[in-house]
Amino acid sequence: MIGLNLVYPFAGLVFLAFAVSAWRDASHAKRRGNALFYALIALSLIAGDRLGDLGNGLLVLGLVAIAGLGRMGRGTGTGSSPEARAAEAAIRRNRLFLPALVIPVTALAGTLVFKQLPGLIDPKQVTLVALSLGVILALVLCYGWLRPRPATPFDEGRRLMDGVGWAAVLPQMLASLGAVFALAGVGDVVGGIIGGLIPQGSLIGAVLAYGLGMALFTIVMGNAFAAFPVMAAAVGIPVLIHGAGGNPAVVAAIGMLAGFCGTLMTPMAANFNLVPAALLDLKDRNGVIRAQIPTALPLLAVNIALLYWLGFR
Repeated sequence: MIGLNLVYPFAGLVFLAFAVSAWRDASHAKRRGNALFYALIALSLIAGDRLGDLGNGLLVLGLVAIAGLGRMGRGTGTGSSPEARAAEAAIRRNRLFLPALVIPVTALAGTLVFKQLPGLIDPKQVTLVALSLGVILALVLCYGWLRPRPATPFDEGRRLMDGVGWAAVLPQMLASLGAVFALAGVGDVVGGIIGGLIPQGSLIGAVLAYGLGMALFTIVMGNAFAAFPVMAAAVGIPVLIHGAGGNPAVVAAIGMLAGFCGTLMTPMAANFNLVPAALLDLKDRNGVIRAQIPTALPLLAVNIALLYWLGFR
């Protein structure tokens, strides 16, 4: 069946193209570091299942070393010039958004259609497969409509990745950190601490501990996916689901939403909050976070209220 066995290599080939593009950019002062970084990501996606735990661990250490030693930077790009892009945009106008819209439309349609084709698509990966198909269709549309040089899409994609930099792999690493914390029993330790603070039999106290804990752990770890295994093991499963009879779907979904509120308020979520500030050359490095806090706090309160109202009906 079509699943991650094809999606991961497809993504790996894209990063391999970024590595080649970076290496070819002679004007890029840090082209070797960028090229090696993208090549290691490509290797993990294409052959990660063959490298074993030790090989993948060394690969991750290599990524950290490249980023930590400052071997990455933004290049000038080998694609079209800003003037050429501006002229193209003036001619094409809003029609330029059509290829971008192909991706979510294909992802939605594919998710619905592929579920009716058992045996063809891995049912657990339907959305990712449909999303990948959308990317391919959008790329084919751009080639046929805009007629760029064959390497232009990858040069432009690499230019954007240069701006994002090491933060591109932060979500995956933080999600892995959450899994490591869960296996190490951090959730049980946190559960013991929180259990001593929650009044015996207090549902509202448990809901507050879970919602606020998801937000706070996300602020510390930078990713709700990393916070979820810890808080689910500490409060979500033993207290809210098993103890209070909460709806597992509601507890999990709204718990993640509470965590996302924390994402809006932390510099640890660098790919969301620091990278945009860098790409837009904002004077205030934390300007994005400051703008999001007035939304995040009321939203967190609403999510906690919804969890209490919907999760135990």
